[in-house]
Amino acid sequence: MARLQILELPEGTGDDRPPFILVIDEVAFDNPVYERFVADEELATGLASRVGARAVLVFEDTIDIPANDLTLTHVQEAADGNVIRLRVEPDLEGFTETVMTEVAKAQAEVMDARRGERR
Repeated sequence: MARLQILELPEGTGDDRPPFILVIDEVAFDNPVYERFVADEELATGLASRVGARAVLVFEDTIDIPANDLTLTHVQEAADGNVIRLRVEPDLEGFTETVMTEVAKAQAEVMDARRGERR
């Protein structure tokens, strides 16, 4: 199943919020979403402007963005000299589906708007 990630970019002067790129990975080449993005560059551009991204990148492979690792590790030495490690991993169950639903809605709105322009 496709994943959505945010690649934050360095802020420039005049940026009112941090710039980012929307990265969609693990999309099979035969997936209609991938085919639409490849066939219609304006679709990606429209989606990017709609969500405030500088660009949308779509990949078949898994793209790991180290800054997006949400695993937290805390190491502390106890009074008796033992080391305590606490690892916290987020529970993002359902998050991908929710985001993909919103992306699909945005894509449909872009396509509807483009159809309206052609009339």
